[in-house]
Amino acid sequence: MTRHLNTQYIHAGLPGEKTDRFIGLTGAQIFHEMMHEHGVQVMFGYPGGAILPVFDAIHESSYFKFILTRHEQGAGHMAEGYARVSGRAGVVLVTSGPGATNTVTALQDANMDGTPLVVFTGQVATGAIGTDAFQEADVTGITRPCTKWNTLVKDIRDIPRRINEAFYIATTGRPGPVLIDLPKDVTADVLTEPVCTGIHLPGYHVRELGTSSEIERAAEMINRAKTPLFYVGQGVILSGAHDVLRQCADKGNIPVTTTLQGLGAFDENSPLSMHMLGMHGAAYANWAMRDADCVITVGARFDDRVTGKISAFAPAARQAERDGRGGLIHFDIAPEQINKAVPVTIGVEGDAKKNLELLLPLLDHRDRVEWFAQLHKWKADHPFAYEPDDREFHLKPQAVIEELHRQTDGDAIVTTGVGQHQMWAAQFYKFRRPGQFITSGGLGTMGYGVPASVGATIAEMIAAERENRPRRHVINIDGDGSFCMTGMEMTTAAQYGIPAKTIILNNDFQGMVKQWQDLFYQERYSHTEMHNPNFVQLVEAMHVKGVRCTKHADLADRVKEFLEHDGPCVMDCLIEKHEHVYPMLPAGKTVDDMVLGPPSANK
Repeated sequence: MTRHLNTQYIHAGLPGEKTDRFIGLTGAQIFHEMMHEHGVQVMFGYPGGAILPVFDAIHESSYFKFILTRHEQGAGHMAEGYARVSGRAGVVLVTSGPGATNTVTALQDANMDGTPLVVFTGQVATGAIGTDAFQEADVTGITRPCTKWNTLVKDIRDIPRRINEAFYIATTGRPGPVLIDLPKDVTADVLTEPVCTGIHLPGYHVRELGTSSEIERAAEMINRAKTPLFYVGQGVILSGAHDVLRQCADKGNIPVTTTLQGLGAFDENSPLSMHMLGMHGAAYANWAMRDADCVITVGARFDDRVTGKISAFAPAARQAERDGRGGLIHFDIAPEQINKAVPVTIGVEGDAKKNLELLLPLLDHRDRVEWFAQLHKWKADHPFAYEPDDREFHLKPQAVIEELHRQTDGDAIVTTGVGQHQMWAAQFYKFRRPGQFITSGGLGTMGYGVPASVGATIAEMIAAERENRPRRHVINIDGDGSFCMTGMEMTTAAQYGIPAKTIILNNDFQGMVKQWQDLFYQERYSHTEMHNPNFVQLVEAMHVKGVRCTKHADLADRVKEFLEHDGPCVMDCLIEKHEHVYPMLPAGKTVDDMVLGPPSANK
């Protein structure tokens, strides 16, 4: 992400001097040149009438590769996957009306998960705005709640500056999506005079550093703590703070738990790792949060899937706060996140990497023998577990993920849809580095996985070529429900020769909803049973290789065949349909109410 200013505050600059380098170009041609200036490598989208001047200007562009998706939502999720792996803003180009509104799901997804997107939408001519013209929609009004910033450009002279502002806002502070609406007459117009290109956002600033007193107070609290715990979210990944986080954990001898989106921020093979916490997180991670007298939250936002019943969240830290010997510390670059869901003892606004670098030299080493003895016992007694099954059509989904982990040596980039398969992937694939787990967290968007894997694969291909190294596998672990929503994007992968791969954990149900119906609705399966197509035949019609696995005895061979295929591939695994995700923390309950699952998980 763009974090290039070494000052306490990042301020948007002034418009600057005018330039004449765009004189004689159409608005669409200026757009093309601006994409080159911002180093855009790939763009995702779908054409239409209102945006045709721009599509004509980028015809056979030598600046970047354009990926024609099968749906605008798919374009948005591809751009998200690309952004999450590359660290650059994902760029989307679509037309007006339904083309723009189809991106709303991806915009809100990116907004909740802090993913930088720059979305350009076509719009009817300025004179027709407000007349209910063909394919007109109030795009800036519709997307205002789900973007970090948006704007309607009504004058060709504003195009360069607005594009600069868009990339700046998307990639500074807490990253997020921005949108620029481009009327057709503006992109077709020809510039006749010099224009200013410098950004001018007087109301926008980002604080980079916390105060020295905040950092010192945080260090004192951590050093006094008997049972401290790092609680880490995606902000660590976005800021590039994973290495300094490791140094802080090692120096202070402090265990680390991560959110779903924080997976990869801390090596899960480390003895300090407590793995994922939350609704379907490790029992030991949730109990550690309960018993920690000092919770050091970095780049996480106290999501309800982590906190459960807020009034009962982190009781030991709350008691330690009252006793004056501990409490909750929150490092976050977004000031609105601090004290929003959970009141904290110390709030430190700013960039996670920069503030942890200030914290590191102030930390003291503590042995904390009793704390680690308790943590190790919990981990040994309550691992993520399942009961194996060798019967045909009863393939265990956890076994599929364990075999994938074994054959990829834990080095794959994993994307997911949303549901049971997402939780199993988070539990049974151990993540070691940032950018390795790409999923929809806050919005919980079914259908995210397939297009995100296409975008992530493109980013990995570019990185591997640039770094002159072998390309890592990018694997989408999906459910049949999620795949049915956006599976047509495998056709996009086939068209462009993108070796995106998907494993479908197919139980012929909307599995997570079924689990709730099993547990809380007396097994009344109201509209959750899926009547799926033959996925192998379906993807082969898309020019994608299909593989099927129905039993554990064939699993290793089928995964090997799936991984060794050098093009896009889908593996359909027919799994046990009554399998549940455990542990489970029921909504609104406390960690003492966790359902631990089968006997093997409750030794």
